[in-house]
Amino acid sequence: MISDIEEYFSKGCGRCERFATSDCSTRHWSGGLAKLREICLGMDLVETVKWGHPCYMHGNRNIVIIGALRNDFRLSFFNAALMKDPDGVLEKRGPNTQHPDMIRFTENNQVAKMKLVIESCLTEAMGYAEAGIKLPTQQGKIELPDELREALDSDPELAEAFYCLTPGRQKSYVINLNSAKKPATRISRIAKFRDKILAGKGAMER
Repeated sequence: MISDIEEYFSKGCGRCERFATSDCSTRHWSGGLAKLREICLGMDLVETVKWGHPCYMHGNRNIVIIGALRNDFRLSFFNAALMKDPDGVLEKRGPNTQHPDMIRFTENNQVAKMKLVIESCLTEAMGYAEAGIKLPTQQGKIELPDELREALDSDPELAEAFYCLTPGRQKSYVINLNSAKKPATRISRIAKFRDKILAGKGAMER
C-alpha cells in the first residue's frame, strides 16, 4: 500500500496488480477524485494516508476517506450514524452495512455539481468532531478497535466479509487486536488477518 498521498492520485492505492497502470480505477476517476480532494482541502481538513487511501481529519478525528472502484468512486464518512443527511445523498455500502455512510459517484462531473451538498455534509461531520460527539455503544454490540473500523471503512470487500462473520468470529478478531498495545501492531495484524476474514474464518482458525 502507498504511504505518499500524491501516489494515490497519480498511481493508485497500491493494493493490487493494477497499481501504476492505466487500468487502475483511480485513473478512470482521476477528475472526480481530484475535485473531491480539492473540496476536502478547501474545508481545511487535514489530509493523511490510511490503508492506502486519502483520509481527511478534523479535531483529531477521521471525517471521510476517498476510494475508487471500477464502477464508481466514493466519499465515505466515519461515524456515519450521526449524519442527518437532509438531502438524502448517503448510501449504504452493502446489505450488511448498518447506516448509510457514503456518497457514491458514477460520473466525474457529479462532484462539481454536488459541491454544496458535499460541503454541507463535511461541515456537519466536522461539527460532531469538534464537539466530541459519538454514538453511545449499544448494549451487546461488539465495539471495534479504531484501526479495524478504519480498515473496514476503506476496504468494502473486507467490510462485507467481516460483517458476514458470526458474532463469535468477529469477537475473536476484536479480542486479538485489543491485546496489542501499539496501533502499529494492530494495523499489522489486520493486514495479516485479511485473507482469513475473506475466507469466513475466525482469528484462531486455520
